[in-house]
Amino acid sequence: MKLKKAIDRVPGGLMLVPLLLGACVHTFAPGAGKYLGSFSNGLITGTVPILAVWFFCMGATIDLRATGAVLRKSGTLLVTKMAVAWIVTLIASHFIPIDGIKGGLFAGLSVLAITTSMDMTNGGLYAAVMQQYGSKEEAGAFVLMSIESGPLVSMIILGAAGVAFFEPRLFVGAVLPFLIGFALGNIDSELRDFFGRCVHPLIPFFGFALGNGIDLHVIATSGIPGIMLGFAVIVVTGIPLILADRWLAGGNGAAGLAASSTAGAAVANPAIIGEMIPSFKPMVPAATAMVAAACLVTAILVPILTALWVRRVHAREGTVQGAREAFVAANAPPPIGEQRDAHV
Repeated sequence: MKLKKAIDRVPGGLMLVPLLLGACVHTFAPGAGKYLGSFSNGLITGTVPILAVWFFCMGATIDLRATGAVLRKSGTLLVTKMAVAWIVTLIASHFIPIDGIKGGLFAGLSVLAITTSMDMTNGGLYAAVMQQYGSKEEAGAFVLMSIESGPLVSMIILGAAGVAFFEPRLFVGAVLPFLIGFALGNIDSELRDFFGRCVHPLIPFFGFALGNGIDLHVIATSGIPGIMLGFAVIVVTGIPLILADRWLAGGNGAAGLAASSTAGAAVANPAIIGEMIPSFKPMVPAATAMVAAACLVTAILVPILTALWVRRVHAREGTVQGAREAFVAANAPPPIGEQRDAHV
């Protein structure tokens, strides 16, 4: 059986399929972890330690010796994405109760879900799309997007918007494994390659552990708001990213659109922040389900929209080039022989 190929056909499948399996375990056998104990309980409940190792390995993959063009593109997309997420969080905090919406079509929607779905780009999706539709520099621009990985950026945005207060030690604790991995990866390229190989294999493990904190009934009730949140991520972050790519990074907008997604790893952030801020804990299951839905929606739509955008840009450039060539041909002086004939 080709299980890996089947999982890869699902957008974000490496994260979402184990998450769904974990949700099934939690829904139909909620006491399985305590009953089995030992290592099985560790896999079921070990979200934080597994994520800690994953953040460390992600930090090791960042190479600051990348070219200036790559850093410029990557930095532009990173800052724009963070700025948009902060503005949206600031606006949402004035309209959405701190404990989320309790009823109606948007039941379960919270500032926590909005922030964690918008502030983190799916770097793997971006790299794959831009390898097909962009330049080599644009494809490599995910180099700084790994900084978004983990809860640090979400914590900064929520704190700056006045939604939550995090003690300095919590910021240090959230970023320290990432920084240690980053330092080791830049000191020794062999260590970067060694730890970098662990990034993808760890994703199913923390996806399964995350799923074990979700009841399938919550996913059912959060489905429509989560899908709408996915559309909102593309529109709200995509437009500023396209403009930033065109006017600041010197691109044609495709890289900006390719970055308007929700990362699969963002699904973990509500649970981690809920551990730090107890008042957020009741919102974690719904927020996690919504971020997972947004990840799925953006993983499906972003590649399609990017392909359509690139086709439109190339068609327009071809039209402009054709008009320019026609204008030059119409205004060019006749050949020397024809000029002589005209004076005879």
